[in-house]
Amino acid sequence: MSGRQSNKLPNNLPQLQNLIKRDPQSYVDEFLQQYRHYQSNIQIFKLQPDKPNKELADLVTFLAQVGHCYLQHLSTFPQELTEILLSHHTVVEPDLRMTFCKALILLRNKDLIDPTGLLELFFELLRCHDKLLRKTLYTHIVSDIKNINAKHKNNKVNTALQNFMYTMLTDRNPIAAKISLDVMVELYKRNIWNNAKTVNVITTACFSKETKILVAALKFFLGTDEEDKDGSDSESEAEGPTTRDLMVRYSTGKKTSKNKKKLEKAMKVLKKHKKKQKAEVFNFSAIHLIHDPQDFSEKLLKQLEDSRDRFEVKMMMMELISRLVGIHELFLFNYYPFLQRFLQPHQREVTKILLCAAQASHQLVPPEITESVIRTIANNFVTDRNSGEVMTVGINAIKEVAARCPLALSEDLLQDLALYKTHKDKNVMMSARSLIQLFRNLNPQMLHKKDRGRPTEASAEAKVKDYGELGAKDYIPGAEVLEVEEKVKEGEAEEDGWESASISDDDADGEWVDVHHSSDEDTGEVAEKLKSVPAEEREAKAAAVSSSRLLTQDDFRKIRLAQMAKEINTAPGKGTKRKAVDSDDEECRGELLTLRDIEKLHKKPKSDKETRLATAMAGRTDRKEFVRKKNRLNPHASTSNKEKRRKKNFMMMRHSQNVRSKGKRSFREKQIALREALLKKRKQYK
Repeated sequence: MSGRQSNKLPNNLPQLQNLIKRDPQSYVDEFLQQYRHYQSNIQIFKLQPDKPNKELADLVTFLAQVGHCYLQHLSTFPQELTEILLSHHTVVEPDLRMTFCKALILLRNKDLIDPTGLLELFFELLRCHDKLLRKTLYTHIVSDIKNINAKHKNNKVNTALQNFMYTMLTDRNPIAAKISLDVMVELYKRNIWNNAKTVNVITTACFSKETKILVAALKFFLGTDEEDKDGSDSESEAEGPTTRDLMVRYSTGKKTSKNKKKLEKAMKVLKKHKKKQKAEVFNFSAIHLIHDPQDFSEKLLKQLEDSRDRFEVKMMMMELISRLVGIHELFLFNYYPFLQRFLQPHQREVTKILLCAAQASHQLVPPEITESVIRTIANNFVTDRNSGEVMTVGINAIKEVAARCPLALSEDLLQDLALYKTHKDKNVMMSARSLIQLFRNLNPQMLHKKDRGRPTEASAEAKVKDYGELGAKDYIPGAEVLEVEEKVKEGEAEEDGWESASISDDDADGEWVDVHHSSDEDTGEVAEKLKSVPAEEREAKAAAVSSSRLLTQDDFRKIRLAQMAKEINTAPGKGTKRKAVDSDDEECRGELLTLRDIEKLHKKPKSDKETRLATAMAGRTDRKEFVRKKNRLNPHASTSNKEKRRKKNFMMMRHSQNVRSKGKRSFREKQIALREALLKKRKQYK
């Protein structure tokens, strides 16, 4: 068979390639002939590497396709291609260079080349001014490293590749450095190189002199991770009280409006507690892996102060510094005066700067430093000379800063801001009320008595922490409810015993009768007994229960239910005439703020005339004419009498029958018309 086609196969490489893959041993001579042909073309290529060579490209592709069939003959083929690319990649013709690279990729996919050496070669080729080549190499590098770590982490290969890739970030060629950074970022997002070493090397790119590399590194740290989509929001009895527990507690018994209001409020409190108990998802895990965030933030601030980049780049650096300070609770006192310079209503992107000021606040920042920021916001934004939107943004920013540093807001300023609760602008009014609501939970004593709302058991037990004070406890708060509940059940058991004994004696049949006690009554009795217990005694009982027994999931659910009830029940000794605290605006704050927290408007502002006109015109794009017009077949024809009457003066037409018919009919005319209508109707029935 080989002898019969010996004259045709050398000129038909695809056919020969197909035959070799089916039966390699039968076509060794034909393969060697093509291999010698390839070697002679390589010698010609080395003499003129900048000339195109279509025949060499076809031969390289052919040898790469059948490379796994003749390993002994092609043992030096990959190395030869690598050396050619290293020596002549800057001058070789683009199509031929792409062919060489695709041949090496094909050999790598067949596991005929070591990945370390090939990837180092490809990183060198990233310096070429060939966009299509760089895109191809980038795709292969990412997919190849992904395949290497598909089954398990190949630490040996990863370490070698990472060390080489890290040196590429400092390469003089900005294109190669940028693509190296993109590769590391992509591998991190795919959870392949998601270790701290990769993150801390990317931090060095934040100080690059190349703006593209700097922006790419900043975007990496400012980006978010994908949330866990497998998380379930379904209620679990082991996690805490459910909606059914609240329905049993507040809906059973008499259907009164008081119990209905308590149930509605309990549902709101349950929703808030579920957000708090939900497992925290770090949306910025890269920031958490930085080894020395304090030093990193200080260097970034120094670079920001000396930067001459565009304002958008400076804004990204400010956002990153704020997140570092807020998440790691860093001390960067020079950052706050820097921010205060930009806190003006006319400043570009001022809402983002306010967001940075709030994000950089935390409980370990000295109150006098954060107080200066709050004063600047209040003086520049919360004044009657500004518009309602500006005042709203200012109050929202003060609220977010105060939520993280409650000691930074003075009592006088808080009471002044609380007066805006009656402002004519609804947005300002609602923002002021949300600030009042915040301090009803944090420190009600700072508010006027009329603004404190009705105190609950939880607010009565709350204590204002001093600067640096930790709220750690050596017991489980609320565990005293278990001891009181046991005593209530013991008392009920004794009553049940007496009742059962008396019934069994009196009953003629001598049968036992069960006496039912509702859970609502038990819960109410426990709550009443707890109200009468002083706070010190409650803490002692909670400590005793926490140290004397192992608590089950059911016990924890009862404790959480009792703690939620404290946020609803009125504090002992307090009246009930004052309005209850509304908790609609309460939110579970995470590790990061959003612009919605600052730009929150409860009422959409009215649009000006230009905006309304632009909206109206945008809806008329598909309409050619607003009024239907009849076009004449002959535009030069005369007008009709009807058209002429429209243009005549009314005084000339008022005696006309057509004009008089439009006026009101006289009483006599109405009689005649009615008579004719009745006669006509009578004829129809006949």
